[in-house]
Amino acid sequence: MPELANPLWLLGIVGLLSYALGSVPFGVVIARVMGLGDLRQIGSGNIGATNVMRTGNKLAGVLTFLLDAGKGAIAALIAWWLLGEDAAQIAALAAFLGHLYPVYLGFKGGKGVATFIGTALALAWPVGLAICAIWLCVFAVSRYSSLAALVATAISPVLVAGFGYGSMIAVFVVLGVMIFLKHSENIRRLLSGTESRFTRKG
Repeated sequence: MPELANPLWLLGIVGLLSYALGSVPFGVVIARVMGLGDLRQIGSGNIGATNVMRTGNKLAGVLTFLLDAGKGAIAALIAWWLLGEDAAQIAALAAFLGHLYPVYLGFKGGKGVATFIGTALALAWPVGLAICAIWLCVFAVSRYSSLAALVATAISPVLVAGFGYGSMIAVFVVLGVMIFLKHSENIRRLLSGTESRFTRKG
């Protein structure tokens, strides 16, 4: 963890504002605006980009990914610019929690992969790019979005250490643990061989 350079009350405000931003359910909003219906009643019911892709609307899926990633990145970058690294890490974690447990949807949110990638790029861009590369490689071979996310997430603390961002290892471990917890059902399906693949057509 970085040295706390800001008072706790100020970091608390940063956390609350970042959580509010992270809670914005862009997948639900985009699905409604583009006439795709209630995303929570489609496919897996998840509000993230992967489930939006299952509607068959690739543009909606890409927009959801970019916005979900962007809200984590923006929260972290603004906090870093205004207050420093300690505030940036708090903002990243809070925005991520907002996506997983959004107040606007009764604390039932997404699985956090896009937001994780956005925060990783903001906090340590070489790590973020490496995570994206690992995700793409695993997905290209397996066609499992969940497996790609889990592998990239699991490796991220090693990448953080390897690229010299030692003060950020703890926050990446916390983010990774939460992603694994949110993917518990996916892990069970992967182990049983019943997890859904993305096909070339789908």
